[in-house]
Amino acid sequence: MDYDPAHAMSRGGSMRRSINRSVSRASRNLEDIFSSSSRRTKSVNEDEEALKWAAIEKLPTYSRLRTSLMPALGEGDIYSNQILNKEVDVTKLDGDDRQKFIDMVFKVAEQDNERILTKLRNRINRVGIKLPTVEVKYEHLTVKADCYTGDRSLPSLLNSVRNMGESVLGMVGIQFAKKAQLTILKDVSGIIKPSRMTLLLGPPSSGKTTLLLALAGKLDKSLDISGDVTYNGYRLNEFVPIKTSAYISQNDLHVGIMTVKETLDFSARCQGIGTRYDLLNELARREKDAGIFPEADVDLFMKASAAQGVKSSIITDYTLKILGLDICKDTIVGDDMMRGISGGQKKRVTTGEMIVGPTKTLFMDEISTGLDSSTTFQIVKCLQQIVHLNEATVVISLLQPAPETFDLFDDIILLSEGQIVYQGPRDHILEFFESFGFKCPERKGTADFLQEVTSKKDQEQYWVDERRPYRYIPVHEFATKFKNFHVGTKLSNELSVPFEKSKGHKAALVFDKYSVKKSELLKSCWDKEWMLMKRNSFFYVFKTVQIIIIAAITSTVFLRTEMNTRNESDANMYVSALLFGMIVNMFNGLAEMAMTIQRLPVFYKQRDLLFHPPWTYTLPTFLLGIPISIFETTAWMGVTYYSIGFAPEADRFFKQFLVVFLIQQMAAGIFRLIASICRTMTIANTGGMLVLLVVFLTGGFLLPRREIPVWWRWAFWASPLSYAFSAISNTELLAPRWMNKMSSDNTTRLGTAVLNIWDVFDDKNWYWVGVGALLAFAVLFNCLFTLALTYLDPLGKPQAILPKEEDHDGSKSKYNFEIPMENMNTKKGMVLPFTPLALSFDDVKYFVDMPAVIF
Repeated sequence: MDYDPAHAMSRGGSMRRSINRSVSRASRNLEDIFSSSSRRTKSVNEDEEALKWAAIEKLPTYSRLRTSLMPALGEGDIYSNQILNKEVDVTKLDGDDRQKFIDMVFKVAEQDNERILTKLRNRINRVGIKLPTVEVKYEHLTVKADCYTGDRSLPSLLNSVRNMGESVLGMVGIQFAKKAQLTILKDVSGIIKPSRMTLLLGPPSSGKTTLLLALAGKLDKSLDISGDVTYNGYRLNEFVPIKTSAYISQNDLHVGIMTVKETLDFSARCQGIGTRYDLLNELARREKDAGIFPEADVDLFMKASAAQGVKSSIITDYTLKILGLDICKDTIVGDDMMRGISGGQKKRVTTGEMIVGPTKTLFMDEISTGLDSSTTFQIVKCLQQIVHLNEATVVISLLQPAPETFDLFDDIILLSEGQIVYQGPRDHILEFFESFGFKCPERKGTADFLQEVTSKKDQEQYWVDERRPYRYIPVHEFATKFKNFHVGTKLSNELSVPFEKSKGHKAALVFDKYSVKKSELLKSCWDKEWMLMKRNSFFYVFKTVQIIIIAAITSTVFLRTEMNTRNESDANMYVSALLFGMIVNMFNGLAEMAMTIQRLPVFYKQRDLLFHPPWTYTLPTFLLGIPISIFETTAWMGVTYYSIGFAPEADRFFKQFLVVFLIQQMAAGIFRLIASICRTMTIANTGGMLVLLVVFLTGGFLLPRREIPVWWRWAFWASPLSYAFSAISNTELLAPRWMNKMSSDNTTRLGTAVLNIWDVFDDKNWYWVGVGALLAFAVLFNCLFTLALTYLDPLGKPQAILPKEEDHDGSKSKYNFEIPMENMNTKKGMVLPFTPLALSFDDVKYFVDMPAVIF
């Protein structure tokens, strides 16, 4: 048979096609095998997870709301490239588990925060639950303040004395000083709606802080306030606005030795969980009825957020993450004397301290101070997601927001000279000013334009209407014409319709003063005080070493080898040793005054925010000081008692031990009381020391009781040192070694004679009277300390300074922002209470250390 090339090629081609089809069929079969295996594995995992959810659903309600599925991140928990879930109790998650979960879920704060919040909202919407919302409405709100003018308003010593005297006379209706009335807010009205980000803009001194304080219900009572502020139709006196809303101040007040995480954890424990547990309970019930299994990450986040009674919540870790504080969470906050976190981070801690709670109505005052534009954008972006997806009500005051940050807001409130120039959607604000003839340049930030267009100095540069000449348009004209603008007309119509209370969610407002049980607040404050005590261990060790050194010196001065028990002169030496020991232990509590004054600003802030009642702060301070006082008393008595040679009986030792201990407790209480009343170190070092001198002078040992004038005799009975001197003298001088000897007159016992010389009661029962009085004084001073913290406010409130205007005839007529000149001409503008000077620098060098990782 002849060879046919064409036939051979045809056969070869068909063979190759057959082989290719076989290989392709085999590969498809192989892919089907692996994909089928993958699907079976995935199906098995889903079935296992469904069984776990079914087991959780069968648990009792209490256990079911504490149990969830958490992604297991160990090496043995990954099977077929899928992370398995393990069943956990959300109340027992440790810090590492919470941090791993947060790092896994919130890898990119902005994106993942929106993703999780969207999942959370979808879960709530799936079962038809309506979230509580708050609508804040303020109508015809006017705030005025009475201010001193000119030199009378300066904080001089003479003015301070005059102010105190006039305040006392003012209580009986006698008025001397003439005050000018400063209008801070003038007839402002508006609505803050939920689910919309509201930006409060305005130049400095325009009334932004006052408006935010008025909306939060935190205005000073000395101000003249008119108008109404309502939440869902309720007036501020019908519920607790401070717990319903949260005002975030410009001032960063924190305990310097606490870390960032400890600060937020304490705030979260004091604010509680609000309605999160009730929401979760209703959500779980409806999902169980509908047979819906939630996503593991969302369920874990919600249940951990609603966990009660935990020292550290997942909400704290979440807040640290979205605020960018997770990198410094274990760093102390710091203060003027200790280096801690930066100023921008401290500002974020102030913000996080409030948003870590359950409150969804926030009034934030200048939260971007010290922050760069990128960090501000990230924080505002996360807040925007919370507002839109959780239907929160948020007003943020920013001075100069970047354009990208400005675009994140839905509504704008423009405030100038105490009047609202515009309030409404951001999209229409430029249209409003264009109707006047002003236009924002293309390369100009809208926020900067809005704050300058109402200024007399900067307004002209934005005028673009060539059909008519420019004229200055004052703020009141903007405010008047806004009412006729379509946005203002719509706002007026909405204000005219009252909010129906029946439509509001019952959980939207808070009617209880404290959100957490008093026992839980006491436990939180106890843990905080114990932690601060451990953090200040060097201070207490130093105090103990100090008292040991003083005790050793005292023992060498009153050495027992030089001390005798023969006559009254020898007894007086022992009394002198007792007096010196009493005075030393009295002033051992002096450090409590400085420590208390240092912590007062933070306490006042937390008290006004209703974090906890004052007694939950003072009680742990008093009780935790007892073991330290016992230790210091033991150190003093162990060094001095037998080395000086006091009465050798054991019962005398323990009696003197008890008196010294009570003296320390009484002294700590009186110094805390002085600190809470004086409130500044300057006043405490003067007025407080004056009180102590009177206490010492009338104590019966510098001047005997019979020598005290009759009109000061009451001070002797009111002085705690008189009882301390009586008790400690009776303990020593009524001992057998003194009572078994006769005095120099051979008629009375030596101990009794010496007590009579010092004019001390010689009845042994007076020891127990002195002990009881010292205990009563210790309790009384701590109770008065609590009352002072409850009712007294911090000193040094800021006060506006207004200049005086004189008529051309030299008579004072009214008060405004003008000052008289020598040539009787007046100059407009703000009056500075000092002479402005220029400061220049020469040859300034600035160095930045290179990070070590670069080398």
